[in-house]
Amino acid sequence: MKRNIQIIEWEDLDKRKFYSLGVFMTMTTRAAVYPFTLIRTRLQVQKGKSLYNGTFDAFWKILKAEGTRGLYRGFMVNTFTLISGQAYVTTYELVRKYVSCYSSNNTIKSLVAGGAASLVAQSITVPIDVVSQQLMVQGQGCQLTRFKLKPRNVTFGQTRDIVVQIFHADGFRGFYRGYVASLLTYIPNSAIWWPFYHFYTEQLSRLAPVDCPHLLLQAVAGPMAAATASTLTNPMDVVRARVQVEGRSSVIETFKHLLAEEGLWGLTKGLSARIISSLPTTVMIVIGYETLKRLSLRPELVDSRHW
Repeated sequence: MKRNIQIIEWEDLDKRKFYSLGVFMTMTTRAAVYPFTLIRTRLQVQKGKSLYNGTFDAFWKILKAEGTRGLYRGFMVNTFTLISGQAYVTTYELVRKYVSCYSSNNTIKSLVAGGAASLVAQSITVPIDVVSQQLMVQGQGCQLTRFKLKPRNVTFGQTRDIVVQIFHADGFRGFYRGYVASLLTYIPNSAIWWPFYHFYTEQLSRLAPVDCPHLLLQAVAGPMAAATASTLTNPMDVVRARVQVEGRSSVIETFKHLLAEEGLWGLTKGLSARIISSLPTTVMIVIGYETLKRLSLRPELVDSRHW
């Protein structure tokens, strides 16, 4: 018996439930994986292996030297990306609905909607990322950035220090440093992830027993899609981190400098941390997002949907 795969579309949702539950889901996910996001950033901007030899080496060194707080540097600022997260899912669902008027092909709908959602989200996220990344590389990684913190105990006092220094050094444009690199990283990443997610889900559904929970298949398909997208887009992610942290202005020049300095290996920096962080993140996002959509189904549709 063939499994009937149903995708919950935008018009099927109770929007009030969708947004209220979505904020909680996003916040929980970000808190769980933030340490690996911080580690990935430090690995990407260090010269060679000047500080860390890899993901787990960085984890233990940061934990030993800076404690648990060191793994969460910049987290409070990063929570403002909740806004971009809601903008992302809204754009994805609305664009998917719009594209469906012209094509019923799920790959095309996912590709276009994923890219558009990332464009909107990054326009909101980049200034937050610029500040939070500067905070991430303080502590042991203070030599990785041109900005230095004054001794403070108050989180938002440190944030203010960084914001003022960025503005004095680069003006308002400094908060959008790396914007192009971010778009070149995350638009393809998002556009690739969604089609592969649906592709892997369909392939797994053909191999799995009919009574296998559909949510389990989605939880496996999500990390597979994330690993695929992360591997394909990691070179640009390294360039993006270098541009934002080191204050470079040219994506092309940064790319050339990275190749000249560290060779092709430099383009893989932080990939393991990125994949490691993306796997649990994606499992949580997929389970959370798909569960969120099911919980947010309009009441009259609940009995008609079966997985």
